[in-house]
Amino acid sequence: MKAAWYEKNGEAREVLTVGEIDTPTPRPGEVLVRLHASGVNPSDVKSRKGRPLIAPRIVPHSDGAGVVEAVGDGIDKARIGERVWIWNGQWKRPFGTAAEYIAVPEQQAVTLPDAIDFATGACMGIPALTALHAVTLHGDLKGKTIFVTGAAAAVGHYAVQIAKLAGARVIGTSSPERQRLARNGGVDELIDYRHEDVAERVKTLTGGKGVDGIIDMDMSSTLPLLAKGVLAQHGKMVCYGSNVAGDIPLSFPAMLWGSLTLQVFVVYELQQAERQAAVAELTRLLEAGSLKHAIGATYALDDIATAHEAVEGGKVMGNVVLRTA
Repeated sequence: MKAAWYEKNGEAREVLTVGEIDTPTPRPGEVLVRLHASGVNPSDVKSRKGRPLIAPRIVPHSDGAGVVEAVGDGIDKARIGERVWIWNGQWKRPFGTAAEYIAVPEQQAVTLPDAIDFATGACMGIPALTALHAVTLHGDLKGKTIFVTGAAAAVGHYAVQIAKLAGARVIGTSSPERQRLARNGGVDELIDYRHEDVAERVKTLTGGKGVDGIIDMDMSSTLPLLAKGVLAQHGKMVCYGSNVAGDIPLSFPAMLWGSLTLQVFVVYELQQAERQAAVAELTRLLEAGSLKHAIGATYALDDIATAHEAVEGGKVMGNVVLRTA
């Protein structure tokens, strides 16, 4: 089969190769999926660039979508021909979705509703599930105000929509050039973080109280806002990323006197019950047509280096996807 891979860390054009490798055979409990699309996420880029390799050869990307072509022992043959999306394709295993085929445990191949195209399906595993779980961790959001950083980013765009569906008022941050996409997601108020004082704007928009909850993509820039009263007393900040890999200072007085809660998670490591609940709810939303999707750029598998560079450059508005079929 055709696939892309790297055998050492480095810049995209220096280490990514496209060629032929053996098509996998599904083992007991697995399904073989003929991939039509592969999602390219920031974590895939970071892995290629600097995370230690877990095998001599890595086929990157954790998200994808396609059609089940074969099944291993113990799997109902009725799954053959089923349209599916993939989660954790390359998490703790060397062969991801940047290929024509992938074999994964059957639970990692989720039924894709007929109305959802493969490119969109390749954005479910990390962007959509991260957003949904982040919103869920805030509990009942009816009548509450939520602050979403990066409201036009891949996760943020879904988080805004899901929070709105849950009954929240949503304040978001965005650069000027991305505000149209953020508003497309339904955000109520937008803050231009490049030119406005974010903390002051949040307090103005909440009558000085601060927001009830935060869904955050960059702990390094958002944690300092807690000491400025952005989060209301007894509020909760849920974070799924940071632009700083090392330690980040935290204001203990702000946390203590505000009785604040900080929760951090990575979508790769959701517990089984959390994953099942998130997948079930996401399936419901997809079947109901409740979500808007944003595919910013699509590339051929041969152009995987360009796709990685697009993600690294941060200029594409929406998800970056590879065509693998």
